[in-house]
Amino acid sequence: MDAAEFRRRGKEMVDYVADYLEKIEKRQVFPDVEPGYLRPLVADCAPQDPESFEDVFNDIEKIIMPGVTHWHSPYFFAYFPAASSFPALLADMLCGGIGCVGFSWASSPACTELETVMLDWLGKMVNLPEEFLAGKDGQGGGVIQGSASEATLIALLAARTKTIRRVQSEQPELTEAEIMGRLVAYASDQAHSSVERAALIGAVKIKNVPSDDTFSVCGSALKKVLDEDKAAGLIPFFFCATLGTTPCCSFDKLLELGPLCNKENIWMHIDAAYAGSAFICPEFRHLLNGVEFADSFNFNPHKWLLVNFDCSAMWVKKRSDLIGAFKLEPLYLQHHHQESGSSLWLQHWQIPLGRRFRSLKLWFVLRMYGVKGLQEHIRKHVRLSHQFEHLVLEDERFEICAEVVLGLVCFRLKGSNELNEALLQSINDAKKIHLVPCHLREKFVLRFAICSRTVESTHVKFAWQHISQLATDLLKTWEQNHHQQ
Repeated sequence: MDAAEFRRRGKEMVDYVADYLEKIEKRQVFPDVEPGYLRPLVADCAPQDPESFEDVFNDIEKIIMPGVTHWHSPYFFAYFPAASSFPALLADMLCGGIGCVGFSWASSPACTELETVMLDWLGKMVNLPEEFLAGKDGQGGGVIQGSASEATLIALLAARTKTIRRVQSEQPELTEAEIMGRLVAYASDQAHSSVERAALIGAVKIKNVPSDDTFSVCGSALKKVLDEDKAAGLIPFFFCATLGTTPCCSFDKLLELGPLCNKENIWMHIDAAYAGSAFICPEFRHLLNGVEFADSFNFNPHKWLLVNFDCSAMWVKKRSDLIGAFKLEPLYLQHHHQESGSSLWLQHWQIPLGRRFRSLKLWFVLRMYGVKGLQEHIRKHVRLSHQFEHLVLEDERFEICAEVVLGLVCFRLKGSNELNEALLQSINDAKKIHLVPCHLREKFVLRFAICSRTVESTHVKFAWQHISQLATDLLKTWEQNHHQQ
């Protein structure tokens, strides 16, 4: 393919993607395929001779689309949103076109510098304390990670290194292995599984802190666990606070947890993967109060801020803590602007060495939507979730299972877990909308998340009517079965 054909085919692909997104609600939201569907549809091995673009292009609808779950459909209400917008897609195209691998400042100065500036823009939008921003000569700063899971792992590893060094300076007789064996990390019993996975990779113990009736961790619950562990000779070193938990979007109590972590020399990392985008709206910013006590903070613009995956924003108060844990500098990575400020050494802020030019997506989206446009996007989703909540509350057969704060509604039929499992199965078997469940304590609960950029009130009403009708049908058959027994 030469440049001339690329121009022509590129326009065709843009048209295809625009048509796909414009007409996505006509597609069935969840595919009809079984595991292994794709292998029989493609050749056993790569072709020896080149095929034409037409051959490849024609196979998209035949082979790929039948197996796609359409995350951007306005009938997709599962998981959390996956952000997408036309400016972000165009920026990703430019990122692929430039094709730099930004592992150091010299490997592509714009790639490094734009990222640092965009994370300052974003930090100011959520009103982060000044010490988290790089500015011209700040101690902190932001970096784009691939996912919130990576951000948690990076924070945990940095905290581990910092604690080992501190304990060794206080008790030189202890070996690194002895200290490692006594380290403990903590997170809510509602925290995402990636926190436990970070501890697994970091080779440290992790303990769940029990959440309260609102599924939040409070200071007294953490203090109790810390006191027990310290008495047993363990070394608490890391706490991951969650703002907007995956099961029900609950919020840990930062104003109680932060001072306790600071007092006990524990690194507090805040995982606000989904909820963090909402903090650009002044009416939701109070949910971040207490961030001033944190050592690191992360949220995913690729969930709810119209920037497509992957773009997970992470800030640290002291970048020297990260660089201290990950810095290795072979000769081939050194350059003569080496000492121009450690905010430009982003290869020391992450797991991989290489990085894509991901800040272009932020730059395009923040400029082309503006803060006000992004705030309106968040507010619209929150309004739609409250609309769904009201529809549920009007039906006495159903109950709401957790406070609706942002764009997630947790609900269920009043009755057994088996009944609700059957309801979810009938919803997802019908494939008109797509939902996923969670467990809240011992209850099996359905999650309804407002996801698509194009979702409207009509889609929410349709979803509720559909759920309500399936519930009516299900309850009839359950009653009949009950009578027969």
